[in-house]
Amino acid sequence: MASPLSIVRQPLVDIVIDRLRTLITDKTWPVGEKIPNEAELSQLFDVGRNTVREAIRVLSHSGMLEVLQGDGTYVRSEIDPSEVMRQISTSGLREHFELQFMLESHAASHAATRSTPSDLRKIQKALKNRGEINDSSSIEEFISRDMLFHNAIIEATHNEAMKALYRYFSLSVQQNLHHVLSLKDLPEPNLAAHQKLFDAIAAGDAEGAQNAVKSMLQPMINKLSEL
Repeated sequence: MASPLSIVRQPLVDIVIDRLRTLITDKTWPVGEKIPNEAELSQLFDVGRNTVREAIRVLSHSGMLEVLQGDGTYVRSEIDPSEVMRQISTSGLREHFELQFMLESHAASHAATRSTPSDLRKIQKALKNRGEINDSSSIEEFISRDMLFHNAIIEATHNEAMKALYRYFSLSVQQNLHHVLSLKDLPEPNLAAHQKLFDAIAAGDAEGAQNAVKSMLQPMINKLSEL
């Protein structure tokens, strides 16, 4: 039997945030509509007004709600970006690699058709600095060099939305790579595989660049699917 200390209780404000989010996503309060005031929400959720106020502040910060002083609080989006990012962060390792594959394969394709000579020089320099993982450097140092290579490819897409998304996702990429290198039983792509990716981008071969990313990440996804 679990001891009382082992029970993790969700903070009251988080419960209210979840309930507000649900009422918005199921269109009880559609986009553009004013939601009930603090007093009404306090009664609806059976919590104090300070708790309601904090929940509204959190959802306003994420862009789901908008507080207009002297008027009220309005629904601005059915999607809470912070919750989406949280779900991404807490998903499984295989799911992360699948998302990484989707992002990096499309990025490689765009880089192959959009990269400038300056972009290619940056990617090539990052590739040379990356090298192979060896005993002379720590895992953290190697991951940092590897990320510089992949970030250079993302920059070469000249797609601001993709660059912003990858900046957020790169933390998960680094954590996943650290996990892979620590396990030793998952196939980490070597320098030759990364060179093949660069060669395809430099040649303007969008399909070849996508295939290079696939050959790098698909073996890890397949291995994780077996676990």
